Amino acid sequence: MTAGGAPVVETRGLEVRLNGRRVLWDIDLSIPAGCFVGIIGPNGAGKTTLLRVLLGLVPATAGEVRVFGLAPVEARKRGWRIGYVPQRPVFDPYFPVCVWDVVMMGRTPQIGWLRWPGKHDRERVAQAIELVGMKNRQGRRLAELSGGEQQRVFLARALASEAKLLLLDEATTGLDLPAQHELYALLQKLRQELALTVIAVSHDLLELAAHAEELVCINGTTHIHGNPQVVLHSHELREAYRCEFDFLYADRAALDTAPGGD
Repeated sequence: MTAGGAPVVETRGLEVRLNGRRVLWDIDLSIPAGCFVGIIGPNGAGKTTLLRVLLGLVPATAGEVRVFGLAPVEARKRGWRIGYVPQRPVFDPYFPVCVWDVVMMGRTPQIGWLRWPGKHDRERVAQAIELVGMKNRQGRRLAELSGGEQQRVFLARALASEAKLLLLDEATTGLDLPAQHELYALLQKLRQELALTVIAVSHDLLELAAHAEELVCINGTTHIHGNPQVVLHSHELREAYRCEFDFLYADRAALDTAPGGD
């Protein structure tokens, strides 16, 4: 790892079973503060399950998991600052929710249910909106924004909790390449300014490899973990993806050579 300090996330021999089926096993990770780690793997590899374990939403069947030195559920109860950015959700375009309201939802753990936000909450929301460059859109309805702008809003919602660990689950899905580049560039900027640790899951291993410091390839278990370029050219990556791997490279090559492509 290129960043230093005690691990923000650490797993040893992590195993997870869902409905009696083993989904993850022998997952060993150590992610220090300030690092940007990409989680890659084929469909059904357990990537989202791993994030849910770190969020304290799915229990480990065996092994150890620590987030900020605590069990994930305990970290969540104590209000440790973990932000989560999902795929761009489908929502009712007529639902009258504006950017400010969406970002304020990120303060719910600090405010508590059935309580009104205070001055500090409003300040944190305003700061988060400004950090992602959406200040001039804060009164707009979410449905009026582009896909890239919507993801900036959801990123602001995660930051409003004063997060120090940011988890992203396929957050660039549905975005065109310029919007993906912009989102990753913003993540890098925020990581430096706010001393964030970022863990991002993506099906686009080449795009993620261009921005992450480390890649972790899983398919049930950990296949390889290290420098992105080493991972991309490893035998272990091919083993993890099997026949899917060649299609991933072929698809990106076709995009890169198409007329008008980057």
